[in-house]
Amino acid sequence: MPRNILIVGATRGLGASLTTLYADDPSTTVYATARSSAPDDSPENVRWVSNLDIADPDAGPEITQAWASPDPVDICIITAGYFGLESFDKPDFEAEVQMYKTSAIGPVFVVQALAKAGLLKEGSKVILVSSESGSITLRHESEGGGNYAHHGSKAALNMVGKLLSLDLKDKAIAVGLVHPGFMRTQMTKGVGFDKFWDKGGAVTPNEAADSLKRWIEKFDISKTGQYWAPRGPADIGTAEHVLGPKEHLPTPLQLPW
Repeated sequence: MPRNILIVGATRGLGASLTTLYADDPSTTVYATARSSAPDDSPENVRWVSNLDIADPDAGPEITQAWASPDPVDICIITAGYFGLESFDKPDFEAEVQMYKTSAIGPVFVVQALAKAGLLKEGSKVILVSSESGSITLRHESEGGGNYAHHGSKAALNMVGKLLSLDLKDKAIAVGLVHPGFMRTQMTKGVGFDKFWDKGGAVTPNEAADSLKRWIEKFDISKTGQYWAPRGPADIGTAEHVLGPKEHLPTPLQLPW
């Protein structure tokens, strides 16, 4: 069955892997956003919306104006992210503002614009890519403090997703929050987290995309507003401290707020 998939933040990491994975089905049209220019080697069924930054207040209207299909969005996945490294001794005001705009403010306006333009229908799914770092319950003294906006913006995104799920539930539009996994990406490498890749069970973006896609296929309105780790607890370093032995925890795992 033909489907329209919207992936916001599609040029790198998880977003790029999801774009490739969904585009493997020739009956699927993927609308993919790029912060700058679009890649040159995309499949024919990928339509790029270039020069779009989710932190820009016009991002939502720009997506709706670029929508060329007479049919609405079946699945919208917002993966766009930004990670500015911080510590207690070196907080970064501008980086914090950017993280909140990208992770927790921009998604509100994109989803609202899609809904008001009639591009979300009964049965549509909105997936907001969060992180286990946004769980207050999972924060534990074993990992220490710091990275305030990285954690805080994801916690804010979780609240945003919960509220959006309430606003869209009567339209039968499901909203999910996900921790797709600790990934081996340029983003995590750029903040020095590559030193934790092996010990932390980090996976490639392709692996994370595959498990997320399979989880999305089963996700529906009965789970709207919930917060999940499709890959389970394996790469969540504080899971055992807080939730108990990993071998006793299910996969997928519903995360605590």
